[in-house]
Amino acid sequence: MFKYHEPVFRPPAEAASAIIQATLGCSWNKCAFCEMYSSKQFKTRSFEELKQEIKFLAKVLPSTKKVFLADGNAFVLSAAKLMPVLSEINKNFGRIQRISSYALPKDILAKSYDELVDLRANGLKLLYIGIESGDDEVLKLQNKGETFTSTREGILKAHEAGIDTSVMILTGLGGEKYTEQHAVNSAKLINTINPKLLSSLNLSFPYGVEHYKSKFQGEFIPLTIAGVLREMQMFMANLDLEGTIYRSDHVSNQLVLKGVLNRDKEVLLNQIEDALANTPEGLYPDAPMML
Repeated sequence: MFKYHEPVFRPPAEAASAIIQATLGCSWNKCAFCEMYSSKQFKTRSFEELKQEIKFLAKVLPSTKKVFLADGNAFVLSAAKLMPVLSEINKNFGRIQRISSYALPKDILAKSYDELVDLRANGLKLLYIGIESGDDEVLKLQNKGETFTSTREGILKAHEAGIDTSVMILTGLGGEKYTEQHAVNSAKLINTINPKLLSSLNLSFPYGVEHYKSKFQGEFIPLTIAGVLREMQMFMANLDLEGTIYRSDHVSNQLVLKGVLNRDKEVLLNQIEDALANTPEGLYPDAPMML
């Protein structure tokens, strides 16, 4: 009997995709902000297990055009382990157009250029990468395990091999103290990679702010609503992109924004400005700030 190993997470764009858990959990699983896989121990799954699940899903979802490889970063698997999985997907899903996965930059850098090209040729066309920040200090305080440089090199390597990326930035990640450097350096990093897709999500506290503070390796003061919007404004103002599809429409977001950058940059900045004017701080500038 087919059964997922809960919880299962997937990007919003993969809502109609068949989900195959090539791995369980996250191979890093140390980031201060992330509780997604705290209930799981990382584990790879055998090809024989996956083969049976692929066949089952192909039968019950015959019209599926997209397959998403879960869990946290299935791209940590070597090319030698990924290739038979991709081949089995292509063999069983007759209408497949795209295979995708979460990935860490280090997962990309661990593969050769030729391996990445082969994976792309076998249908793995998109990687979702939680950059979170382009600021090295914020990344270190988060225990992200990546840097501005490792992130840039990994993503550019994927692009060179023809693999598209959808990257994510977390607004509010460093709180008040680090807000400017987080926003500005995140924009600098995004500008160097010019991804196909970019989204910004808001930092959330599923176990409360104090729990997050206990994991964050520095001083953390949460942003107010206006602070979140000002950080988004700084980030957006410093972006210089060509044809990147931008979305701020996750359930965590304070403000829904959609556009193509740089084409819609001024429109989006105006929307942020309008939202700022309607926050409690904008409407009542002399009132005390509330967290």
